[in-house]
Amino acid sequence: MSLRIGDPAPEVTLPGVHGEETRVWSLSALRGQPVVLVFYPGDGTPVCTRQLVTYTDEIEAFADVGAQVLAISPQSVESHQAFAADNGGFAFPLLADEDRAVGEAYGIIGPLGFYRRSVFVVDAGGRVSWIHRAVAGLSFQPPDDIVAAIGGTERARR
Repeated sequence: MSLRIGDPAPEVTLPGVHGEETRVWSLSALRGQPVVLVFYPGDGTPVCTRQLVTYTDEIEAFADVGAQVLAISPQSVESHQAFAADNGGFAFPLLADEDRAVGEAYGIIGPLGFYRRSVFVVDAGGRVSWIHRAVAGLSFQPPDDIVAAIGGTERARR
């Protein structure tokens, strides 16, 4: 069964890297604020690189709605470290889902076992409030669309 808006978000507890910090991040530790889960197929690929650089450039828009961005792919922490270094760093953690368990839980694994480019917004209460699953994966959701979805969710709760 595929996740739908309103469903409780499956837990995410993964090792990752952000700047010089390497540790485990968890979705439950971020309860109380919106979280943007960005599932991307691979470190160093052209579209993934453009996507994460764009989200880094627009990090203030995410911060304005109180959102934490977590980028998740099936590569290792070491791969993420090199990818981040090659791109001058990213404004959010890169998490390693090497066994693809989190990708499976979110239903974003394609027919050949690859991640499908997807974005999930998890609201402050831990429920999925917005979903975008790419069909072809050659483009990505613009930050404005994601921020608007978060802003709408936050306004709707008030």
